[in-house]
Amino acid sequence: MTQEIHGTVADGFEAAREEFAALVAAERPDYEGQLCAYVRGRRVVDLWSAGSGPDTLYAVHGSTKGAAFLVVAVLVQDGTLELDRKVTYYWPEFAAEGKGALTLRDLLTHRAGVVGTDTGFTVAELADDRAVAERLADQRPFWRPGTAFGYHALVIGALAGEVVRRATGHTLQQVYEDRVRAAYALDVHLGLPSAHEPRFRPTRPPEPTPTQRIERDARPDGPGTLHAIAYNRNAPASTDLAALPNDPLIRARGPASVGGVASARGLAGMYAAAISETGEREALLKPDTIAELGQLHATGHDLVTRTHRAYALGFQATAETWHPFLGAGAFGHSGTAGSQAFADPRSGLAYGYTRRRCAHPPGAAAENDRLVRAIHRAVTTRA
Repeated sequence: MTQEIHGTVADGFEAAREEFAALVAAERPDYEGQLCAYVRGRRVVDLWSAGSGPDTLYAVHGSTKGAAFLVVAVLVQDGTLELDRKVTYYWPEFAAEGKGALTLRDLLTHRAGVVGTDTGFTVAELADDRAVAERLADQRPFWRPGTAFGYHALVIGALAGEVVRRATGHTLQQVYEDRVRAAYALDVHLGLPSAHEPRFRPTRPPEPTPTQRIERDARPDGPGTLHAIAYNRNAPASTDLAALPNDPLIRARGPASVGGVASARGLAGMYAAAISETGEREALLKPDTIAELGQLHATGHDLVTRTHRAYALGFQATAETWHPFLGAGAFGHSGTAGSQAFADPRSGLAYGYTRRRCAHPPGAAAENDRLVRAIHRAVTTRA
């Protein structure tokens, strides 16, 4: 039986509803997902499937990093942080094992070379950004810092968070709550309050096809590879990344790399707040800050993902990595379960998508391309 979809779209965005309805009809009967978009601060798409709701919260895994990098952007904008200062100016202990020359700009763009530790982390450590940062300070980098880049999948939030804590005296999560989430009434949480737990829907594991299972099992991903270290597969108890935010400790602490919990409304609203006036609130970021965030900083072969990647200032360079039809300077982040969120400052588009079942392969789910195309086409047609 075909699932119903719920919600509204503004005039001119009917194609987004059609694409979302087609997606839901083609997916498994237990599909749950949400789609939301803003244009210049106005919500124009707000849809969800049966089994979900506009206020349902899902684990957004790597999309959490977008919230973390917005905190850094705010602190750079107000002068608390300087991108071209050495990390050791804020965090002297980070100099151990040859990391002393690395700048904050290089740290944010995945150039530090400390994608994990030699022996991995426990789940309790992964839930605690300060514990992760303490261990990474002593870790010898896996490549010479600044000479290459590789996705610091589970630790970039802890690295940035320790700089934030040293500079402000507050955790990244505290600054995010005060300066971003509460200020703009966003449903994106780095540390889910217990009162909101009933709204949370645990991530379901992926269901790859038989061919995809064979490809996955044949992958050279032993515990000593950079990929395995970055995804904590070298730990005594290998981490199930898809299920990680299902752990109550992860949700409660909200580690800034992977522990975020959000709705699509929240994700899209966060990027809308970053670049646009929303309601009576001014944009979180100034034009010069927005331009620097979207500027390409690292492009080429990613040593961890083993693919071509493009990173803006911390964020994924969304046009270069995922959707080439977007404007130059688009920035955002995707997550293991298939979530994606970004801002395209040139068109004023802010986008958020969540789903419950983990995508395979992990990262921005394939359907994002059709959904984003439909919404972007409507934006540019109306311009």
